[in-house]
Amino acid sequence: MADVIFFDLDGTLVDHRSAVLETIGQIVQAAPNAAAPPGELVTLWWTLEARHMREYLAGQCSFAEHHRRRLRSFLPMLGEPVPESPALLDAWIAERYLTVFEESWRCYPDVQPCLETLKRLPRGPRLAVLTNGDPEQQRAKLARFGLLEYFEAVLTPTELGAAKPVAYATACRRMRTDPAQAVNVGDMLESDVNAAALAGLTGIWLDRGIDFVTGGPSPTADETVLRIERLTDLPDHVSRTNA
Repeated sequence: MADVIFFDLDGTLVDHRSAVLETIGQIVQAAPNAAAPPGELVTLWWTLEARHMREYLAGQCSFAEHHRRRLRSFLPMLGEPVPESPALLDAWIAERYLTVFEESWRCYPDVQPCLETLKRLPRGPRLAVLTNGDPEQQRAKLARFGLLEYFEAVLTPTELGAAKPVAYATACRRMRTDPAQAVNVGDMLESDVNAAALAGLTGIWLDRGIDFVTGGPSPTADETVLRIERLTDLPDHVSRTNA
């Protein structure tokens, strides 16, 4: 029986990848002195995001500093000088990146129907968001689309002291549930599904038909992996489990 369902956020509830690509696409198209074609610059930004996000999640830098590190590597390729002042780097991120990025957030259309159906289940589970993102930014995404009301908790490395996959056990303790009664739903096969299973949870892979990291086709999963193509398929699975 599922007592708690944890939802990943980026790539599961909100289309993070498309928002990033749209934002950086606009920036590089407007860069007259760029040192590489727009396509290469977009790929570079995505690579830098992954690298420095790992550093943030490992506790090697703050969330703001992970943005600064990304920018220090990116600006020379954009043909712009790199400010020495952290405040000027922060201002560039706020004015040039975050403003457009936040406008580009899109909630997947299957999210609210799924959550509404789960809320109406007679023996429905409690719901929580478990994300490796920045708490302020992630809550802002949920608030933008009216999703906060569905979740008992929004758990990030800031609250838990660790990121996924280490955070699964801590998240279960925070929600006062046993891992065997917890489900984790996400679009990342390894970190959201396989790692959750190793921690004793049931991992359900939301296969949206694209690899979140590469943008290519979805990875190949073992036949034992629980897989759904739409979040609206999730309530039926939960209903059968909790019957």
